[in-house]
Amino acid sequence: MAEGDTDQTLRWVERVAAFCVEEWGLAPITGRIMGWLMICDPAEQSAGEIADAIGASRASLTSNIRLLTAIGLIRRQSRPGERTAYYRIEDDAWERVVRRKLAALGLFDEIAEEGLELAGGDPSRAKRIQTARDAMAWLARVTSEPRHG
Repeated sequence: MAEGDTDQTLRWVERVAAFCVEEWGLAPITGRIMGWLMICDPAEQSAGEIADAIGASRASLTSNIRLLTAIGLIRRQSRPGERTAYYRIEDDAWERVVRRKLAALGLFDEIAEEGLELAGGDPSRAKRIQTARDAMAWLARVTSEPRHG
């Protein structure tokens, strides 16, 4: 990769990291790992290669790789005759993230129902809860509707 390409690639990885921080509350390094594994060549990278590429310490990288592996967004693999572990992003990683977020919308409905019971007859409290519930229900409907294209 030429130096200009490397700089541009790392800026893109930072954009992915910023998105993960802002939208999902992940640590920046977690987003950098995901961004790097989406764009790197080859697709499989050792922890050392990832750390070098994104400028991360091995200790920080290891715990975040463990997290991403545990939740099924990246996969650990080995090569015959090598002791080094390699990591790659799962092909459906982003779909998994989105599906988990959408599943959480249904859970909020139960929480809101309980909140409405707690609010009793207080219209101000009930309205705030119902507004949140309506927004979540709308989002669940919109994201589950079939796309026509």
